[in-house]
Amino acid sequence: MAFNSIRFLIFFTVVGTLFFALRHRFRWMLLLAASLYFYMSWRPEYVVLLLASAVVDYWAGIRMGKKDTVEGRRPYLYVSLISNLGLLFSFKYLGFLNDSARAMTTFFGGEWPVPHLDILLPVGISFYTFQTMSYSLDVYYGRQAPERHFGIFLLFVSYFPQLVAGPIERAGNLLHQLKERVSFDPHRAASGIKMMTWGLFKKVMIADRVAPMVDYVYNSPDGHSGAAYILATMLFAVQIYCDFSGYSHIAIGAARVMGVDLMQNFDAPYFARSITDFWRRWHISLSTWFRDYVYIPLGGNRTVKWRWYYNLFITFLLSGIWHGANWTFVIWGALHGFYLVFAVVSAPLRERVNGSLGIKRSPRLLAFLQTMTTFGLVCFGWIFFRANNVADAFTVIYGSFHGLEAFFGPALGSFYAPLLGTTKGEMLLALASIAVMVAARRMQLQGGATVWVAQRPAWQRWAIYYMLIGSMIFFGAYYEQVQFIYFQF
Repeated sequence: MAFNSIRFLIFFTVVGTLFFALRHRFRWMLLLAASLYFYMSWRPEYVVLLLASAVVDYWAGIRMGKKDTVEGRRPYLYVSLISNLGLLFSFKYLGFLNDSARAMTTFFGGEWPVPHLDILLPVGISFYTFQTMSYSLDVYYGRQAPERHFGIFLLFVSYFPQLVAGPIERAGNLLHQLKERVSFDPHRAASGIKMMTWGLFKKVMIADRVAPMVDYVYNSPDGHSGAAYILATMLFAVQIYCDFSGYSHIAIGAARVMGVDLMQNFDAPYFARSITDFWRRWHISLSTWFRDYVYIPLGGNRTVKWRWYYNLFITFLLSGIWHGANWTFVIWGALHGFYLVFAVVSAPLRERVNGSLGIKRSPRLLAFLQTMTTFGLVCFGWIFFRANNVADAFTVIYGSFHGLEAFFGPALGSFYAPLLGTTKGEMLLALASIAVMVAARRMQLQGGATVWVAQRPAWQRWAIYYMLIGSMIFFGAYYEQVQFIYFQF
């Protein structure tokens, strides 16, 4: 049941209406039933895995709560971690490791006895296992009291707005909100619905509009011009941002309607001035998860330099592995780890160069160069993230340096549409939607797009609302085969 479907619109309307119609003591039952139904709408039998993860972590949390020392809690933490990581390994990585072992054995002239394992990845497994592991780790470290109400705990694990693709919530933020008594707040509901509408706009007007253009190049990477490779990569940067941040907006908005505040997951990441800044703005719930549960326990930056570099690199390598069972994701994670280590090592040199060239005396120029450099590095990493395999990624990289004359040729008059296998109209519609998104962000920086809209006369406000909704109805890209990108993780 995707967020961009009529089925979800009906589902959310019914659940939201019943939520405020029921008495407080029954609401958690409604949300739990709705959440389990929402998850089972993809593949019913995989709800067993979610329930198993919840049962183990609930039991481990209760047992750890009865122990006064870290040593006494440790065995139960191990049970939680092993069970959750075991689920991830079995369904997400076992087939990948088996295929890698077969490829290596064949390369050396041997024969691997295990056939290909066709294991269907359960939707959202990476998200809910990380959410339950964070609960167990917080209880272990004494940062969170064990939740004794199993129904509430299961709701925390399966809460439908953020179940499938985050944000990855912490128990300290979400658990208590699921117990609080809330009344219908029209202003809060309106704010949530506006956020959901904006998220849907980013999904159907931008992400799904440019998806076929990206697929045209990346699914058949041979024989394109350098301009096509570069344009497709830049459009993928737009696609994945609008797809994932659009999902997060809908999730946060849906929860807000029902009185729950989920954490912010994106903060204009392509305006970042460094890779470090980018990761403070991109998939914030995941980056802070790895910071708190991997990077800091490894020692963070409070150690000798070589160890600090190791901590940075291994954290982002694991982040890449989390994203998918493919060598492309391993390289993508390692590349970002290298970026961060290199940024630390080269900081003194870059300071001297910027000073000697006089760039530091022009803050705007410095900010522009830093933003463009960061965006370029991120886009280079997206090549590995999007490519179907490593060979395709290097085809795109190599091809990007050939046929650049297409940037200045006849294709310019048709907005490069032929290079990406689309029409001038499709390209214009995508560019117009991207321009609307950028303009909204500019207004946000100047006090908030919602504030600006709220200050308009009523007829102007409703005209804007109708234009947004009308554009999605008449011009939105509704492709059944295009799911939210992060569903595969």
